[in-house]
Amino acid sequence: MSRSGMFADIPVDVGVVYEGERIRKENMYVELGGPKFKEKFELLQVKGFDEVEDGGVTVIGPDFIEMEEGSSISFGIYVEVAGKQLEVDMEGVMERRIHDFCNWIEGFMHLNQRDNIWLRVDKKSVKRGLTLVHVGKVLSRLFKSAMPIIEKIQITFITELDEVKGRYEQAVQVYEKRDARTRGMTDDDVDVFYGCSLCQSFAPSHVCVITPQRYANCGAISWLDGRAASKVDPKGPIFEIGKG
Repeated sequence: MSRSGMFADIPVDVGVVYEGERIRKENMYVELGGPKFKEKFELLQVKGFDEVEDGGVTVIGPDFIEMEEGSSISFGIYVEVAGKQLEVDMEGVMERRIHDFCNWIEGFMHLNQRDNIWLRVDKKSVKRGLTLVHVGKVLSRLFKSAMPIIEKIQITFITELDEVKGRYEQAVQVYEKRDARTRGMTDDDVDVFYGCSLCQSFAPSHVCVITPQRYANCGAISWLDGRAASKVDPKGPIFEIGKG
């Protein structure tokens, strides 16, 4: 994929070729989240049809060009999706794809997940006109292309510190509620485990095996998430592994 076709209005290239791209400090225009901030998050939630404006992208706070070059910014990504076949159990799986799809954008690097995200944008991409609104458009189109069960999607980016802090606490509560669902389950309770190759853009030979008692190494994908992933994207990077 490139600026032709579905990304013709995006000022930088978009495609899987940019997965694994590293942006060094001397080349970055700005850093989003990362180790300097406790308050940072990415969260995806399933909503009702009337709660989602399809294709909507909102930026709360300054966009790239309004930020000081070389600075670090507290950051939040909030994705809301709607669809007749969507279930709350699918949220964690779809949320983890934010990592994949951000890394398809030339000059835009995404690391980690949940409340540990760390992103950088390259000086060259900002000079070419890349904005968070463009990032939102790319994510929306990639989500709907990869997961047709998503019928509506809207994305909010938060770069205003106080707003990030308030929403961060809400996101942590959602993560905790998801994790609580798998507590008490053991590996003997199930007939199948799941494999995950989502991180291969940065660790080409890596595969996680996910069981009720073992999350993926990223900490974001539980056994229940793996089960949901097989429904959301049967040919995707999370797959069944039969026991034995």
